[in-house]
Amino acid sequence: MATVACVKCGETRDGLAMPPFGNELGQRVQASVCSVCWGEWLKHQTALINHYALNVLDPKAKTFLYEQLEEYFFGPPTP
Repeated sequence: MATVACVKCGETRDGLAMPPFGNELGQRVQASVCSVCWGEWLKHQTALINHYALNVLDPKAKTFLYEQLEEYFFGPPTP
């Protein structure tokens, strides 16, 4: 497992062993998020799913979670 300079906490820590998704965002997360902050995201994601009563099989819910993840780690999107 490689170490990464985490964009969330600023620490150099162990990264993720594999990309969490099979897309560009998954590659970006693996390259720039530590495993500790990823664990914090998973807790936050669970809270979002519960709060909004999301069905994770719904494509709109997946899109919403991808957008939330991107903002959580990389900041709001630029217009």
